[in-house]
Amino acid sequence: MFSAQGSRIAIIGGGPGGLYTAALLKRLAPDREITVHERNAPDDTFGFGVVLSDETLGGIEHADADVYAALKAHFVRWDDIDIVHRGHRHTSSGHRFAALGRRRLLEILHERCRALGVALRFGAEAPDPAELARTHDLVVAADGVHSATREAFRDVFRPHVTGHRCRYIWLAADFALDAFRFEIAETEHGVMQLHGYPYAADASTVIVEMREEVWKAAGFDELGEEESTARCAKIFADALGGRPLRSNNSAWTTFRTVVNERWSHGNTVLLGDAAHTAHFSIGSGTKLAVEDALALAACLEEHPSLAEALAAYEEERRPVVASTQRAAKASMEWFEDLARYVDQPPRQFAFNLLTRSRRVTHDNLRLRDADFTGSVEREFGCPDGTPPMFTPFRLRDLTLRNRVVVSPMDMYSAVDGVPGDFHLVHLGARALGGAGLVMTEMVCVSPEGRITPGCAGLYTNRQGEAWRRITDFVHASAPGTAVGVQLGHSGRKGSTRLMWEGMDEPLPEGNWPLVAPSPLPYRPDGQTPRELSRAQLTDIREQFTSAAVRAARAGFDLLELHCAHGYLLSGFLSPLTNLRTDAYGGSPEKRLRFPLEVFDAVREVWPGERPMTVRVSATDWAEGGIAPEEAVAIARAFAAHGVDAVDVSTGQVVADERPEFGRSYQTPYADRIRHEAGVPVIAVGAISSWDDVNSLVLAGRADLCALARPHLYDPHWTLHAAAEQGYEGPGAVWPAPYRAGSRPPRTGRTDAPRPRLTLHGSQDA
Repeated sequence: MFSAQGSRIAIIGGGPGGLYTAALLKRLAPDREITVHERNAPDDTFGFGVVLSDETLGGIEHADADVYAALKAHFVRWDDIDIVHRGHRHTSSGHRFAALGRRRLLEILHERCRALGVALRFGAEAPDPAELARTHDLVVAADGVHSATREAFRDVFRPHVTGHRCRYIWLAADFALDAFRFEIAETEHGVMQLHGYPYAADASTVIVEMREEVWKAAGFDELGEEESTARCAKIFADALGGRPLRSNNSAWTTFRTVVNERWSHGNTVLLGDAAHTAHFSIGSGTKLAVEDALALAACLEEHPSLAEALAAYEEERRPVVASTQRAAKASMEWFEDLARYVDQPPRQFAFNLLTRSRRVTHDNLRLRDADFTGSVEREFGCPDGTPPMFTPFRLRDLTLRNRVVVSPMDMYSAVDGVPGDFHLVHLGARALGGAGLVMTEMVCVSPEGRITPGCAGLYTNRQGEAWRRITDFVHASAPGTAVGVQLGHSGRKGSTRLMWEGMDEPLPEGNWPLVAPSPLPYRPDGQTPRELSRAQLTDIREQFTSAAVRAARAGFDLLELHCAHGYLLSGFLSPLTNLRTDAYGGSPEKRLRFPLEVFDAVREVWPGERPMTVRVSATDWAEGGIAPEEAVAIARAFAAHGVDAVDVSTGQVVADERPEFGRSYQTPYADRIRHEAGVPVIAVGAISSWDDVNSLVLAGRADLCALARPHLYDPHWTLHAAAEQGYEGPGAVWPAPYRAGSRPPRTGRTDAPRPRLTLHGSQDA
């Protein structure tokens, strides 16, 4: 292990993370000389209460029973969350919180450190980090969000600090709230929110938060601490029962998200807020710092050198922190955009708030509080015993029996654009698998509009007849399942190899000429397309309408126009790919012109009773590209032209994009379009579980959910989702030949007797 005996360790920062690190390292090796440097006095602290999860407390109990016992004696525990909005109070139970005062937490850790022999130095700045690194074996920088250590070595740590859109202030009330309380105030200046929770028998933390523009409109930018505190108490008088709030050097501030590319430099390592921050709305700051301390201490014990220990610490903690930061970002942005949701039905609003971070889900909440979740489902319109994903959804004259869509997935298996037996089996299997809507891959409107030589088309009657074979099978063998066609043109992303031979790589031979809004290659080694002339635009529009007529004759129930992922119509929408100076380029309205012309032309020939959707990329994930607010404008424009739903994807427009991948990472864009453009949406993007689908639909963030890879893994994904939830009903009907398989098969013996007695020692002794 790392210098267990006799090593010198300096810890910069006397918050919970720094103090707990000191206590753990001293307890593990009493001969270590450990000094904590804290610039504030021992009883100085910001905030009031600290919330710790059962998971974190379990780690503390395992590592240091004395600290756990001291904490346990002061915990306030509760199970309920109250959401109060527009006179409605909804309570959800089963959440298991534990909190105590931050000052008391620090006192416990001070006492533990002193008892172990840690030197605590208060009231003075720590020595220069470089000097500490020269004179100590290890330096732990736990000096918070404004870490001087991080700044001293910023060229190594490479921090990224992002400010956000809300102002908030930490206050306290001298009574204990009876639950974790979220209260919404709709004022003449805008929406404000209160986050409150008890941390002692006679005290509660109260955080008041609002958008920056609301804060300024309300005049808080001109009020001092005392005036702000009194004003907040007046706004949230109902939550406080008319009682006052108090402050403690409280000031309005904005949250800053800290991310570092590296966490260690030589013998100096970052911990807690110095390394990473996560928004307070998921109560994670102290939790992360304490868990950092536990991991760092363990890694120092387990590895022979400091370099290996610090590398292991970062490897262990970074994915956990990244996951927490993603959840915290989702939660923070939900509150930043709170005004978007205030008109939701009361119970759905409460459910949406509780599931905002995507860590609490429909299934998780149902296990915690079945009565509350059931009330949300009834308000939503779920029949008894029906999960949200199996409620029907109507688009024009088409009623989908459930909310699951098999997302368009290019198969690159057509010959001369003709779908064959592979497509029949592929799409037929997924139709038999229970999804409400099965979408084809992007079906190309011309030979030159193909992505690869293996792409399917609808530019010949032979292709139309082949598609008719597939739709006939779906309608006959999977009655109740709809089948949709996605029409598109590859634009500058065409004439490439099959995906498994080199995605987006040019063909080694047999290339066809490409066209695009502007003569810009997709990749530096790719073909430069020709800029489309007015006459060519007319030709392409007619190619789309001809394909749509064939699609209608082929029996498709729904048509989607592909305006995403950098293909031709998407290329017109993005300012990164459309540099035209004529009527089809420049302003957002001009860039929309050709996609809308195509949409209108297709809508005119597509049967009026059948719905049309459009897929868009809601962000280009690149500087200067489409931003979410422009995506809303694009959706509004298509809605004004009669689109029935918007299929909201992102990216793939430029090769140098930098997407922020993660679970359900594209769904916030669908959520925003749904609420701000007022149009039904299909959410897509790393939605991988039926629990995700239930959560998104019930919260009102999406109307339909499109899944791709899960349906490649399991063609019967939807039916299996029904079986796993114990659902049998019209939303998931097993084909008659498959009904015997509607229960999971047994995989081994389950009736063996359980052991009832354990004997200690040898029976032969």
